[in-house]
Amino acid sequence: MSGIRSVAVVGAGMAGLATAWHLQERGAQVTVFDRGEPGAGSSWGNAGWLTPAIATPLPEPAVLRYGVRALASPSSPVYVPPTADPRLARFVAGFVRHSTTGRWQRAMTALLPLNERALEAFERLEAGGVAASTAPADPFIAGYSDVRNVKVLLDEFADIAEAGGTVDHELISGQEARRLEPTVSEGVEAAILIRGQRYLHPIEFVAAVAESVRGRGGDIVTGTSVRSVDDIGAAGVRLRTGDTAAGPFDAVVIANGAWLNDLVRPFGVRHVVQAGRGYSFSVPAQSVPRSPLYFPEVRVACTPLGNRLRVAGMMEFRRPDEPIDPRRIQAIVDSARELLHGVDLEDRRDEWVGSRPCTADGLPLVGRTTSPRVFVAGGHGMWGITLGPLTGELLAEQIVTGEVPDALTPLDPLRRLDWAPSRLRRRSASR
Repeated sequence: MSGIRSVAVVGAGMAGLATAWHLQERGAQVTVFDRGEPGAGSSWGNAGWLTPAIATPLPEPAVLRYGVRALASPSSPVYVPPTADPRLARFVAGFVRHSTTGRWQRAMTALLPLNERALEAFERLEAGGVAASTAPADPFIAGYSDVRNVKVLLDEFADIAEAGGTVDHELISGQEARRLEPTVSEGVEAAILIRGQRYLHPIEFVAAVAESVRGRGGDIVTGTSVRSVDDIGAAGVRLRTGDTAAGPFDAVVIANGAWLNDLVRPFGVRHVVQAGRGYSFSVPAQSVPRSPLYFPEVRVACTPLGNRLRVAGMMEFRRPDEPIDPRRIQAIVDSARELLHGVDLEDRRDEWVGSRPCTADGLPLVGRTTSPRVFVAGGHGMWGITLGPLTGELLAEQIVTGEVPDALTPLDPLRRLDWAPSRLRRRSASR
């Protein structure tokens, strides 16, 4: 097992717990540390979509088409408040720099091998004893108030095809969308059906992974913030948690989402991970939809969870610990009001804000740092639930074997390894 017998994982979200689970599969003893409870971060109020078909890089050419000024509008689905934060300024500059067609295509090519295998990773967790399940998103409906705007998503599907992927989809009328799903209002003129996707209840699934990790002998230490990581050479690594230390461990995986910058910077990771805060709440519906609804024009996501509908949206680039901003909740309500039928948007519960860990180039940071004992699993942006199980599986393979799986090469946290998009596309197409 290449000498790796004990591993600490910092962060008990989907990415961290999946990595811990797969390390156990390879014989390692794991200890997971989290400042809260498992899944209490960006997993808790997540929309719960497992939609690899639309798992695309966040920096996109539309940012340049609509203008950077749109990012400063409080009503914009992607919002950057005025700030003097130099880290945020650096992130936004990089985000804009990567919002070109060429860079989007390169990043999309890197994501395709992950997207194609993402759903299989959930099946392996369930088969391995994780007591939770996913549900088919059938149909997954993307609705539009203006039929002309369907071209934006259809063009994105064409770009995905250009990068070597495929999306099984069908353009339908608003009337047909309402026949399939009565919660879609008369304000929707057209819709796109996307097939082959799934969804889950995020906090329940993450909690089940945590329980499985515990059940197989892993420790999960909650209410503990890791302040720093000390590489002590051949003796391993120690974690500083306030005035005490934990370890040594043979290796550590830093997977604490939007808080990972300070822990990974001493190990050569210079790519800023910025909190992209998302908001959500739940509401009652006359008829809870059978599966998720998406309204791309306003970037509002709706997911049936039990007897209520979770409504989520916004990408707010702000410090992760800032309090909830009621104006963002109201912006989602105002955007969704004309698109949903039979939904009481005033009877809101579970109003929430969580910080997705976003990178400027739209690719996660998964792999080894300058230390052979310190690894990173983060920066998944909006796709931590979708891609976390697979990247955790691949990272566990890298930690134990010392070999970098091909699909992780473009995700190198140091962005030091060259990779050929054409090679990745050929391997993807051959699977």
